Amino acid sequence: MIKEMSEYSPHSASFKDPAGFIFYSNGNYYRQVNQICSSDYELLMSSGLYKTLVEKKLLIPHTEISENLTQSPDWHKTILPAQLSFISYPYEWCFDELKDAALLTLSVVKNAMEFGMILKDAANFNVQFQAGRPVFIDTLSFTKYDAEKPWIAYKQFCECFLFPLLIEYYLKIDVQKLLSSYINGIPVTVAARLLPFKSRIKLSVWFHVYLQNAVGSGNKLKTRGLKFSREKLSGVIDNLESAIESLHVKDNTKSTWNSYYDEKILGRNYLLEKEKIFRQWISNIDGGLVLDIGCNEGYFSRIVAEKKLSVIAIDSDSLCINKLYEGVKNNPQNTITPLCIDISNPTPAIGFRQRERQSFEDRVKADTVIALAIFHHLVLTENIPMNALAEMLAFLTRDCLIIEFVPLDDEKAQQLIANKECYHLPYDKNAFEKAFEPFFSIEKEQIIPGTGRILYCMKKV
Repeated sequence: MIKEMSEYSPHSASFKDPAGFIFYSNGNYYRQVNQICSSDYELLMSSGLYKTLVEKKLLIPHTEISENLTQSPDWHKTILPAQLSFISYPYEWCFDELKDAALLTLSVVKNAMEFGMILKDAANFNVQFQAGRPVFIDTLSFTKYDAEKPWIAYKQFCECFLFPLLIEYYLKIDVQKLLSSYINGIPVTVAARLLPFKSRIKLSVWFHVYLQNAVGSGNKLKTRGLKFSREKLSGVIDNLESAIESLHVKDNTKSTWNSYYDEKILGRNYLLEKEKIFRQWISNIDGGLVLDIGCNEGYFSRIVAEKKLSVIAIDSDSLCINKLYEGVKNNPQNTITPLCIDISNPTPAIGFRQRERQSFEDRVKADTVIALAIFHHLVLTENIPMNALAEMLAFLTRDCLIIEFVPLDDEKAQQLIANKECYHLPYDKNAFEKAFEPFFSIEKEQIIPGTGRILYCMKKV
C-alpha cells in the first residue's frame, strides 16, 4: 500500500545546500538530510561530535524521524530540531551579539576538529539566539576533515563575522545596514578599502584582511604550494579567536538614547511611578511572546522577563541594545532577545525573490506589545500619522497593547517640534484614542503621577 505524501512547505531560505533542506509540516519545522550528505551526517552522529556539541549547548538538539515526510527520492533521514520561537538575522544584532556568534562558530570548529570533522559553511545565518545565548542551528554544515586542505569556510567566516566586527570597531559605525546590503558577507575588497590605515599595524588585521585581499582565496593559496596541517589550521583558528575577543564597544560612549531615563526632564520619580503602574498591569500576563518596542536599555523588558516570559526587545540605538545584551547574556534565567531594529524602518524582506529573508513584521506576532515613550517620537519626529501607527501596532499584536501617550505640552514633545514648521495634527488625547479605536478597546488608562503622560492598556478587537 502506497502511503500518501504528507503536506509540507519548503522553507524559503533553505535551498542553497544540496545536503538537505528545512520544511514545515504539521505544525513543526523539520530538516531533511539528503543522500549526498548521508556519510557526513552519520559521522557527525556516530563520532560523538553531536553529543558533545549538544551537551555544551553549542548546537541545537534534534530527534530523528524514520519517515520520509516529503517522499523525496533524495531522502536519507528526517530530523526534528528543537523549535525556535523567533528567528533573528545578523543585521539585527548588536556588536556583542555578532561577536559572540563569531566566537561560538569558532568553538564549534575547534570541537569538530577533535572528532575528525570541520564546518563547510560558516555563514552568520547558521547562528540563532535563544535565551540571550547564541546556538549553532545548521546540522548539515559538518563534513569530514582533511588536514591537508585549507578550511573551506575560512573566507566565508571572515566575510560574515570578522570583517563586519572590524569595520564597526575601527570606524565606530553601526554595521547592520552594511550587512543587510551584503547578505552573504562583506567582501574582503570592501573591508580592505573601508578599514583605516592604522588598522594595518595590528598583525591579525594585516593577515586576515590585507594579506587575504592581496593573494585571494584559500584555494589560490593552496595552488601556490602552501601546505596545510592540523597545527597550522589550529593556529589560524586561535588567531581569529584572540583577534575577535580583543574587539570591544566602549561602554562609556553616549548615544541618542542610552541616557534617556537619566535626564533631568524626566527624572527618577517618573520612571518609578511608571514602573508601579506597569507592574500592576502585567501581573495578569501569564504566557506568550512579548515585544518591547523602543526598549532603550531594557528597563521594562527586564521587568517582564521576571515573569519568565519570552521578550523580543528592539531599539534603533545599537549601543542601548548592546548594553542590554551584555547585561542579560550571562543570566541563566534570561528570556530576553535584544535586537537592533528601528520600528519606523524595520527589517525588510530581502534575498532571492525577496523571500529568502523575511521582514521583521512577518516574523514577529506578539501576544503582548509594549510601546513606552516611543509613540510621540514616531509621530512628531518621523512624521508617521497616528492612525498608521495604530494599524501597524494592531498588525504586530495578538492580544494586549501597553502604550504611553505623551501630550504636546510635555517638555520632551516640545523639544521634538522646536524646529519643525509642520507635523500631523491634531495631536492630542482624543485624536490618539480615535486612531486606536478601530483596532483596540481601551481596558485601562492612568496618568503617570507628576506628569501629563498617560499609560493605556488596550485589548485587540
